[in-house]
Amino acid sequence: MYPARLDDKGRLKLPAEFQRFLGGLPEKRLFVTSLDRRIATIYPIAVWKENEKFFENYTDDPATAENVAFTAADLGAEAEMDTQGRIQFSTQLRRDLNIENQTVRLQAYKGSIQVLSEAIYQARRAQSSKSPEADVKLLQRAGLK
Repeated sequence: MYPARLDDKGRLKLPAEFQRFLGGLPEKRLFVTSLDRRIATIYPIAVWKENEKFFENYTDDPATAENVAFTAADLGAEAEMDTQGRIQFSTQLRRDLNIENQTVRLQAYKGSIQVLSEAIYQARRAQSSKSPEADVKLLQRAGLK
Protein backbone atom coordinates (compact mmCIF):
# COMPACT_ATOMS: atom_id res chain seq x y z
CA MET A 1 0.00 0.00 0.00
CA TYR A 2 1.54 3.28 -1.09
CA PRO A 3 0.30 6.75 -0.10
CA ALA A 4 0.05 9.27 -2.94
CA ARG A 5 -1.78 12.48 -3.75
CA LEU A 6 -3.64 13.92 -6.71
CA ASP A 7 -2.34 17.40 -7.43
CA ASP A 8 -4.47 20.44 -8.21
CA LYS A 9 -4.42 19.53 -11.93
CA GLY A 10 -5.73 16.01 -11.31
CA ARG A 11 -2.43 14.21 -11.82
CA LEU A 12 -1.35 11.30 -9.67
CA LYS A 13 2.40 10.89 -9.06
CA LEU A 14 3.20 7.18 -8.98
CA PRO A 15 5.79 5.60 -6.70
CA ALA A 16 8.98 4.48 -8.47
CA GLU A 17 8.00 0.80 -8.31
CA PHE A 18 4.76 1.44 -10.21
CA GLN A 19 6.57 3.71 -12.67
CA ARG A 20 8.99 0.88 -13.47
CA PHE A 21 6.11 -1.59 -13.92
CA LEU A 22 4.15 0.66 -16.29
CA GLY A 23 7.29 1.89 -18.04
CA GLY A 24 8.28 -1.70 -18.81
CA LEU A 25 5.04 -2.49 -20.63
CA PRO A 26 5.16 -2.64 -24.43
CA GLU A 27 2.10 -0.37 -24.74
CA LYS A 28 2.29 2.94 -22.87
CA ARG A 29 -1.40 3.81 -23.03
CA LEU A 30 -3.48 3.35 -19.90
CA PHE A 31 -7.17 3.45 -19.11
CA VAL A 32 -8.10 5.19 -15.84
CA THR A 33 -11.62 4.58 -14.56
CA SER A 34 -13.80 3.11 -11.84
CA LEU A 35 -16.03 0.07 -12.17
CA ASP A 36 -17.96 0.64 -8.94
CA ARG A 37 -17.91 4.43 -8.45
CA ARG A 38 -15.87 3.88 -5.27
CA ILE A 39 -12.35 2.80 -6.27
CA ALA A 40 -10.38 4.15 -9.23
CA THR A 41 -8.28 1.72 -11.25
CA ILE A 42 -5.37 2.34 -13.59
CA TYR A 43 -5.34 -0.37 -16.25
CA PRO A 44 -2.64 -1.03 -18.82
CA ILE A 45 -4.54 -0.68 -22.09
CA ALA A 46 -4.07 -4.38 -22.94
CA VAL A 47 -5.76 -5.39 -19.68
CA TRP A 48 -8.54 -2.90 -20.30
CA LYS A 49 -9.12 -4.29 -23.80
CA GLU A 50 -9.56 -7.75 -22.22
CA ASN A 51 -12.19 -6.25 -19.90
CA GLU A 52 -14.04 -4.73 -22.85
CA LYS A 53 -14.16 -8.15 -24.53
CA PHE A 54 -15.39 -9.64 -21.27
CA PHE A 55 -18.27 -7.13 -21.10
CA GLU A 56 -19.22 -7.89 -24.70
CA ASN A 57 -19.22 -11.65 -24.19
CA TYR A 58 -20.68 -11.96 -20.69
CA THR A 59 -24.03 -13.68 -21.09
CA ASP A 60 -24.90 -14.73 -17.51
CA ASP A 61 -26.29 -11.27 -16.74
CA PRO A 62 -25.91 -8.91 -19.71
CA ALA A 63 -27.62 -6.03 -17.90
CA THR A 64 -25.01 -6.10 -15.14
CA ALA A 65 -22.18 -6.16 -17.69
CA GLU A 66 -23.79 -3.24 -19.51
CA ASN A 67 -24.13 -1.26 -16.25
CA VAL A 68 -20.50 -1.79 -15.25
CA ALA A 69 -19.26 -1.03 -18.77
CA PHE A 70 -21.34 2.17 -18.75
CA THR A 71 -19.84 3.26 -15.43
CA ALA A 72 -16.32 2.57 -16.73
CA ALA A 73 -16.98 4.57 -19.90
CA ASP A 74 -18.71 7.39 -18.01
CA LEU A 75 -15.82 7.92 -15.60
CA GLY A 76 -12.90 6.65 -17.67
CA ALA A 77 -10.37 8.13 -20.03
CA GLU A 78 -7.20 7.00 -21.76
CA ALA A 79 -4.00 8.40 -20.31
CA GLU A 80 -0.25 7.97 -20.45
CA MET A 81 2.31 8.31 -17.70
CA ASP A 82 4.35 11.47 -18.27
CA THR A 83 8.14 11.70 -17.91
CA GLN A 84 7.75 12.58 -14.21
CA GLY A 85 5.66 9.48 -13.47
CA ARG A 86 2.30 11.26 -13.31
CA ILE A 87 -1.03 10.09 -14.69
CA GLN A 88 -3.94 12.40 -15.44
CA PHE A 89 -7.35 11.53 -13.96
CA SER A 90 -10.53 12.83 -15.59
CA THR A 91 -12.38 15.59 -13.77
CA GLN A 92 -15.53 13.46 -13.54
CA LEU A 93 -13.65 10.55 -11.97
CA ARG A 94 -11.93 12.78 -9.41
CA ARG A 95 -15.19 14.46 -8.41
CA ASP A 96 -17.33 11.32 -8.26
CA LEU A 97 -14.77 9.51 -6.10
CA ASN A 98 -14.00 12.60 -4.01
CA ILE A 99 -10.25 12.36 -4.59
CA GLU A 100 -9.51 15.88 -5.89
CA ASN A 101 -6.50 17.31 -4.04
CA GLN A 102 -6.71 14.36 -1.64
CA THR A 103 -4.34 11.77 -0.29
CA VAL A 104 -5.06 8.34 -1.76
CA ARG A 105 -3.65 4.83 -1.28
CA LEU A 106 -2.32 2.76 -4.18
CA GLN A 107 -2.41 -1.02 -4.38
CA ALA A 108 -1.23 -3.27 -7.18
CA TYR A 109 -4.00 -5.80 -7.79
CA LYS A 110 -4.50 -8.30 -10.63
CA GLY A 111 -2.39 -6.47 -13.20
CA SER A 112 -3.73 -3.01 -12.44
CA ILE A 113 -3.33 -0.29 -9.82
CA GLN A 114 -6.22 0.46 -7.49
CA VAL A 115 -6.57 4.00 -6.16
CA LEU A 116 -8.46 4.20 -2.87
CA SER A 117 -9.72 7.37 -1.23
CA GLU A 118 -8.81 7.72 2.42
CA ALA A 119 -12.39 6.84 3.43
CA ILE A 120 -12.41 3.65 1.33
CA TYR A 121 -8.93 2.74 2.59
CA GLN A 122 -10.03 3.10 6.22
CA ALA A 123 -13.22 1.07 5.62
CA ARG A 124 -11.28 -1.74 3.91
CA ARG A 125 -8.65 -1.63 6.66
CA ALA A 126 -11.35 -2.04 9.30
CA GLN A 127 -12.98 -4.88 7.35
CA SER A 128 -9.70 -6.76 6.90
CA SER A 129 -8.95 -6.40 10.62
CA LYS A 130 -12.10 -8.20 11.81
CA SER A 131 -10.81 -11.78 11.53
CA PRO A 132 -7.29 -11.83 10.08
CA GLU A 133 -6.21 -15.11 11.70
CA ALA A 134 -9.31 -16.99 10.57
CA ASP A 135 -9.03 -15.49 7.09
CA VAL A 136 -5.41 -16.61 6.72
CA LYS A 137 -6.13 -20.11 8.05
CA LEU A 138 -9.02 -20.52 5.60
CA LEU A 139 -6.85 -19.48 2.67
CA GLN A 140 -3.95 -21.66 3.83
CA ARG A 141 -6.29 -24.67 3.84
CA ALA A 142 -7.14 -23.76 0.25
CA GLY A 143 -3.47 -23.65 -0.77
CA LEU A 144 -2.08 -20.24 0.25
CA LYS A 145 1.60 -20.58 1.12
